[in-house]
Amino acid sequence: MITVSGEPEGAGITVSERTYRDGARAVAPLAVAVLGFGVSFGVLARTVGFGWLAPIVMSATTFAGSAQFAAVSVLGDGGTVAAAVGAALLLNARYGPIGVSVAPWLTGPLPSRFLHAQLVVDESWAISAEGDGRFAPRMLVGAGLVLYGSWVAGTAVGALGGEALGDPAALGLDAAFPALFLTLVAPQVRGWKPLLAATLGATIALALTPAAPAGVPIVAAAVACLLGVRR
Repeated sequence: MITVSGEPEGAGITVSERTYRDGARAVAPLAVAVLGFGVSFGVLARTVGFGWLAPIVMSATTFAGSAQFAAVSVLGDGGTVAAAVGAALLLNARYGPIGVSVAPWLTGPLPSRFLHAQLVVDESWAISAEGDGRFAPRMLVGAGLVLYGSWVAGTAVGALGGEALGDPAALGLDAAFPALFLTLVAPQVRGWKPLLAATLGATIALALTPAAPAGVPIVAAAVACLLGVRR
């Protein structure tokens, strides 16, 4: 572990020495599932009339799987652009609390922190978590880069020729992805406070899923987790 200066100015934080390579290795199993979901997204976007280039550009510039699926699905069902954007923003609102939790660990010049923040997704966040509110920044970036490459590559495969591969869901990737993510999160639930936060968040998400619009259960669960940890 090494100590560096972070924000606010003059505050010392202890940063893990785990490397970019550690993050890339740790996230490799998840990257396979992300690749499959990217293929699914590319096929869906092509099916609803996006062509082959637009889905690839969208994945390369947005890098938000659930939000992209929501936006394309809304447009495919005849919804407006405003509705598609609203659905995407609602789903991505969960990155508010996630961003707050990792912000102190993304040190360096503003442009560097901004670029690194683009790699903060659910999986890289879980991979880099070390417990007690600590994160390994290099591990986060390493994992995020691998996931980004997998997502964009999968989208390209799906948009350019995914129909020849059949339905990726038939491979069971829809079940494998959450299972792998839960495997990453489970070691972080140590002690009664993390357990309370996880249980509270899961309960709220499950209760809201049947009735609330897409994205609302995730946002509500994230807020509950923060309150649980605080209490």
